[in-house]
Amino acid sequence: MERFSGYPLFVALLFISGCISEIEPDLDEDGIPDTEDWDSDGDGWGNSDEEICGNDPMDSLSIPADLDADGICDNLDDDLDGDGLPNEWESERGFDPMDPEDFLSCHGKSIFCLSSYDSFIFPQTHNSFATSDAQFAIAISHLTGLDEQWSGGIRAFMLDTHHRNEVNTTTEDVRLCHDTGVLWPCALGEDDAEEWLRSLKYLMDNSTGDVVTLKFESYVPSSHLEYLFNITGLKDRAYSHVLGEPWPSIGDLVLQGKNLVVFQQSHHDDYPWLHGSWAHTWETRYEMEDENDMNCRVDRGDGGQTVWVLNHFFKNEFGSPDPVKSIWANDYETIINRTLECWEEVGNKPTLFAIDFWEEGEVVNATITLNQMSHWTEEVPERP
Repeated sequence: MERFSGYPLFVALLFISGCISEIEPDLDEDGIPDTEDWDSDGDGWGNSDEEICGNDPMDSLSIPADLDADGICDNLDDDLDGDGLPNEWESERGFDPMDPEDFLSCHGKSIFCLSSYDSFIFPQTHNSFATSDAQFAIAISHLTGLDEQWSGGIRAFMLDTHHRNEVNTTTEDVRLCHDTGVLWPCALGEDDAEEWLRSLKYLMDNSTGDVVTLKFESYVPSSHLEYLFNITGLKDRAYSHVLGEPWPSIGDLVLQGKNLVVFQQSHHDDYPWLHGSWAHTWETRYEMEDENDMNCRVDRGDGGQTVWVLNHFFKNEFGSPDPVKSIWANDYETIINRTLECWEEVGNKPTLFAIDFWEEGEVVNATITLNQMSHWTEEVPERP
């Protein structure tokens, strides 16, 4: 028994020397002491997050409620159902913020509903009606007409209105024609304005969540335009903006059924929905032959307005739209780079991005990318 007489002393020395210590608590038995474990109870929520959410970080049964499973507890989540729309925004507009199936989508994404009209970029076709499939003789701006443009994602259209000729000048004689300085504007091609607008009304009636913009270069009385909008049913959709007041959001325009914004050069108080282009908007240079002609400066209109047009179409040596130059102009990277450059210079993004030969390039994809950005300094999102 003498050979074990030193054992108690040996054990005591081990404790004194620190070689044997008390095992630290490990609630979830993950091998990480609770004092070092970001998730002590092993329920998948960090200790600090649980404390902020009002739950017990030491109780695995006390788990924060998270309806949309986005890692933000419902107590702190501004978008409970994860549909991209803030709870307060949904509640104020009659949507259920707890139901991910009850939401509004604008231009393909719910987040776009939150953008104000003047902070959203609409891909716009220049001389939208002057197309080869409409059998225009010269100065063709596009290959395909309204149906194809709409299917491709175009939601803003530039239209020139004239009377059929110098004799036929009634409301029924309004045509979409392009003035080339040769003969009467409609002599080399025309499209019936009423039929075109009826087609637009049909497309809008069979679509949801889209805001449409029309910009007229009109050579007919405003009363004739109003007649056309009345008989086609588009007048009911036309939004009237008060100069100087903030523009509404895309979502509110859709929900109010006022999802058509119309501009024309002249303004008459009798037609408040026909917004004067140069009072409510401004635009950059529009007669360009090459890259050296591009700039971001005011060419026409009130440069103090937040709604503006970035013209991005080029003519050839004969003054006609150039399909070859459009290949470069409508390239995805070209559009992104020019828009960011002008966004930085102007201070806000363009509202309307106008091009010829929309079939070339990716103007729609480029605007989808840019509309996901709130500032030009942000990282550019991935290509759609």
